[in-house]
Amino acid sequence: MSFISVFDVLGPNMVGPSSSHTAGACAIGYLARKMKGQELKKVEFTLYGSFAKTYHGHGTDRALLGGIMGFATDDIRIRDSLEIAGERGLEYSFVPNTEEEDVYPNTVDIRMVAVDGSEMTVRGESMGGGKVRIVRIDQVAVDFTGEYNAVIVTQQDKPGVAAHITRALSERHVNIAFMRIFRESRGEKAYTIVESDDPLPKDIREELLGNPNVREVMIIEKR
Repeated sequence: MSFISVFDVLGPNMVGPSSSHTAGACAIGYLARKMKGQELKKVEFTLYGSFAKTYHGHGTDRALLGGIMGFATDDIRIRDSLEIAGERGLEYSFVPNTEEEDVYPNTVDIRMVAVDGSEMTVRGESMGGGKVRIVRIDQVAVDFTGEYNAVIVTQQDKPGVAAHITRALSERHVNIAFMRIFRESRGEKAYTIVESDDPLPKDIREELLGNPNVREVMIIEKR
């Protein structure tokens, strides 16, 4: 027998008319900003499916931009996010893509450029009811919802990295709920995503970076 939460029926606390087009969009932007973890100077949103067709009328543009600036789904500042981004000096653009049809209906690519010039592109999908998932980081297909505390490790696909990650977490008594490895191809860039019910130790980033094949560590606290 499947279980349905009352929150799946009622939907999330949010500003805006649609759990998919506003709450979900905001959640995707919020996760993307956490993943980049740096102050941004420029962001470009490429919209697909119904996002591309209705993003302005449904407030998807304001929600995405609000999420990128760190606003939660119920933050009333979302209504003024375009103006607030201008005041903060954050460059932004929305590019509807109505030609590609082989994508989930509510999909967005978020290209983020930090003040130091580094870039990251994240693809997110709004699943309805405020639920979302990240399905791509740069060119690597992943699967991540933000519903757990998570460590996302960017690494070279080499032997011993996964063992290094699990050992570091185990030594700090972190209970692993899920652990998955995604990679471009053998020996190339890979991402290990570890999700946990427990809060993540403050020193885990430095410990994981101690492996020479680990390039970057992202710490994501659950939404």
